[in-house]
Amino acid sequence: MGILKEGINEVIATTRSGTLCNAAPIGIRWEKGSYSLILFFGSHTFANLERGGGIVANFVFDPVLYVRTAFEDVEPSAFCEEIVGDKSFCRLADAEAWVAFSAMVEKKTPRAMKIRLVHEKEFTEKIGLHPVNRGFNSIIDATVHATRYRLSRDPGLKAWIDYHAGIIRKCGGARELEALEMLLDYIA
Repeated sequence: MGILKEGINEVIATTRSGTLCNAAPIGIRWEKGSYSLILFFGSHTFANLERGGGIVANFVFDPVLYVRTAFEDVEPSAFCEEIVGDKSFCRLADAEAWVAFSAMVEKKTPRAMKIRLVHEKEFTEKIGLHPVNRGFNSIIDATVHATRYRLSRDPGLKAWIDYHAGIIRKCGGARELEALEMLLDYIA
């Protein structure tokens, strides 16, 4: 076991389609020595991995970037190329650490697919201390709910977003508050 820990690890994943890179928050599961993820139909990440290729788990501690990548594409200058063996991966240039994986579709339904990941390489670019911040953690949870709420308008999801917004307002710093306002604009 390396950078990723047992359970679901929330990262910003990067994939590639031709020369274009994409970034999106994703949960990568590490369980019993195996890595996997579930993707739902309709995202760039789904389309990119359906065609095969690789994915990079980027460790970034910027709440605004988690929200932005959930709802929009980021500029090409946010990415850099990483060569691992004979494969080219796209990763976030400002990632503190990253893990490159080969990806294979294990199971596919009309709505989702399960991807099995094979660890290729991991690297720590810089080491930073990130104390537990409930505001940051709630941005992650609110973003997950918001991506689903935007599609379904489910009032139960909106209630969870509001719950996490209260924690963000109480426990978050300026960057978490900025991320919250951005998230609320995306779901308005």
